[in-house]
Amino acid sequence: MTSEEIKSRLLKTYTDAEVEVTDLTGTHDHYQVAIRTNALNSLTRINQHKAVMLVFDKELKSGEIHAFTLKISARE
Repeated sequence: MTSEEIKSRLLKTYTDAEVEVTDLTGTHDHYQVAIRTNALNSLTRINQHKAVMLVFDKELKSGEIHAFTLKISARE
């Protein structure tokens, strides 16, 4: 899965989001994701992370994506 595919899926899921995705290793399986959205404001930090990870449940379970580093914040 490419950085652009990750970004596209997040933008489809969180339509108000600003998203930046960085491939940390060049192997297309370790990513840093910065997402700014108000859609997750009502959730605790752990539940915010779970919600974003759930968008990629299939890829995480299969090993296609090994790891995400997440930075989640509200839009201003």
